Amino acid sequence: MPITDPVKLQIVYNRVLNKKVCRKCGALNPPTATKCRRCKSKNLRPKKGFKLK
Repeated sequence: MPITDPVKLQIVYNRVLNKKVCRKCGALNPPTATKCRRCKSKNLRPKKGFKLK
């Protein structure tokens, strides 16, 4: 069942999808990270997911 409430969508986005993923080791990092917490690589990408409307 899809979530249609915009407040709940924002909560889901911040809790689940607003992260960065290391391309080298796959570790999840905070959205403000500049380097990986596990392997210290600077090769980070935003986590894939849906876009907020």
